[in-house]
Amino acid sequence: MKFGVIGFGNMGGAIVKGAVASGVLAKEDVLVYDIKESARKAAEEFGLKVAKDDEDVAANTDVTLLAVKPQQMLDAMAQTGKGLQGKAMLSILPGVSVERLRDACAVKEFRILRLLPNTPALVFEGAFACSKENDLTDAERDFATKLFESIGTITWVKTYDLDAACGLSGGGPAYVAMFVEALADGGVKEGLTRDVAYELAIQTVLGSAKLLKDTGMHPGQLKDMVTSPAGTTIEGCEVLEDNGFRAATIKCVSAATRKSRSM
Repeated sequence: MKFGVIGFGNMGGAIVKGAVASGVLAKEDVLVYDIKESARKAAEEFGLKVAKDDEDVAANTDVTLLAVKPQQMLDAMAQTGKGLQGKAMLSILPGVSVERLRDACAVKEFRILRLLPNTPALVFEGAFACSKENDLTDAERDFATKLFESIGTITWVKTYDLDAACGLSGGGPAYVAMFVEALADGGVKEGLTRDVAYELAIQTVLGSAKLLKDTGMHPGQLKDMVTSPAGTTIEGCEVLEDNGFRAATIKCVSAATRKSRSM
């Protein structure tokens, strides 16, 4: 299938570059447009064809990825003109419903899959939450599945739950990065050099996540494995509990979810 991309920013670029690198997409089958000249130039430098506008993308491809900022949605959809008629769209916009997408478009007869990705797609480790409630054809759904599975994992959820996925996995890389940074800062405070602290912190997070995923172990079980009686780790865990680590993390996800629902 010919694949169109409206918005070649961090996320749109991550999806396309990852899918091309994995062999699911061929560069010659991708048509891109972005309102920013720098993004268009980046697409060209990657070897992609750049369209003249959003309607050109939609009209000359089978499936179009909408990867603009939510506040740019109205203009982007209006500019697709009649190009989406009878076609399929994959929207990664948080908080923007199918109804709003249709209302903003000149044509109404097109199919939509809403999903929430995250940036680890750049290294083939993305987490994609996709709406079960979509009207894609079987061929289009298979294409979308292969596309996103080539750069991560897919979890099919109810449309209502996409906002919670946005709060958790959509923003999750930022939360994890903040934790890695803080973990490394702790190491530096106690005498480690910055490069050593980051190396240890990153590998610790990576290894712990892989252990949980590969074994199916409950996170609490892993914590218990590491916290020996009267040991060093339980002292650290107590400080995290005293300072509201769990509560802050839960509130963080809830705040991001509320923002998504309000958009």
